Parts: sequence; C-alpha cells; structure tokens
Amino acid sequence: MFDRISGRYDCLNHFLSARQDIRWRRKAAAQFKNQADQTILDLATGTGDLILTGFERKPSFVKGIGIDPAEGMLRIAQKKIHDKHLSARIQLVRGDGIAIPLAAGSVDGVMIAFGIRNIDDFKLGLQETLRVLNIGGRLVVLEFSLPESSLLRKMYLLYFRHILTWLGGIFSGDKEAYKYLIETVENFYYGEEFCEKMKEAGFGKVHRIPLTLGIATIYIGDRGTV
Repeated sequence: MFDRISGRYDCLNHFLSARQDIRWRRKAAAQFKNQADQTILDLATGTGDLILTGFERKPSFVKGIGIDPAEGMLRIAQKKIHDKHLSARIQLVRGDGIAIPLAAGSVDGVMIAFGIRNIDDFKLGLQETLRVLNIGGRLVVLEFSLPESSLLRKMYLLYFRHILTWLGGIFSGDKEAYKYLIETVENFYYGEEFCEKMKEAGFGKVHRIPLTLGIATIYIGDRGTV
C-alpha cells in the first residue's frame, strides 16, 4: 500500500495536515538528548522526513539508520538523503519493526513517526526498540491521536472520516489507503493508554506531549539500567 502512494505521500501529508506535520517532526526531533555523537534509528522511516529533520536540527546526530519495508518509500528517502549530502552518515535498510536487524544496545535513540500503528505486532516492536537502545537511550514516537475534548473529537472525526478520505483518495488515486489510515488511527491506543503500553514494554520516564489540540502526540520513554 505504501509503495502505491509513495510518489504523492509527502505532498499529501503536508496538504492534509495544513503543514502541521513539519512542525510536529521538528518538535519530535527536539526531544532527543544533546549528548555528543549519537547514533539514531528511524523506524518506519518512510520517505525519510523525520530522520532528515533530526540531522538538520541536532548537531549531536552523527550516524543514522532508517528502516522501512516499503521499497518505493526508501527510494524517495535515498534521493532526499543524497540531495542533502548525508549519504555517508545515513544508511537505509529494508526491514521490519518486529525484527530490527541491529545488535542489542547499538543505538542511542529510536524515532518513529506515524508508523507504530502499522507494525503487525506493535508490542513486539516496542520491545525490539528497547533491545537495540543502549542504556539511557531514548525512544520518541510521533503518532496521530484523538482530541480529549468530546466536541473537538467529534469535529475532527467528521473531517477525518469524510473529508480526509475523499481528498486523500482523489489526490493519491488510492482511496483504500486513506480508509486504512482512518481505521488504524481510530482503533489504535493513544494518550495515557499508549504510555502504559510503553511502560509495559520496559520503558521508564514515559511521558507525552499533545500537539495541535491533541490530533497528534509525541510519546517519550527512556531505557533504564534494568
């Protein structure tokens, strides 16, 4: 599905979010610690926007690894990385979030934007991110959520279920992809429920930052010594 919509994925993200997705990625990248010489994994990297945002805004990022199962998305990401002259610092790998092809404790941070709900077994995915993080490493998840206000939630769902599906289908030529997006967002954990899932996976100091009236949320958790 993501291969089918890869060519228009970025433009549609910016258009359908009124370019809020750019601000959200910047906020997510800012959550990483400023320790020197960090190796960062971007899981479900897609077209590479999040990891590139991180490298633009965090001088402490020296090495990046982007993992995604969709070849079409990775081709676009590779071109962006080349155009930014970052090919020597960012490596792309085709892979899956439930079996990350990295050694235990090999990265300082893991980031994932709008991808955790697409992992077949997201609980196993969280455990895998914990495995590859070194002691004190941080996971930052950026994901869609629903506003806590019942009135705002009703208004947002009206847009999400009808307008976004229609516009996404028209401009991408793939209505089913945007129908899938809506179904997964509505049925996935968010807010304190997702924080609890991170804690169950073994993360500590878990907290969240709601964005744009709660339609997206950043979740942060650290790997402790245990």
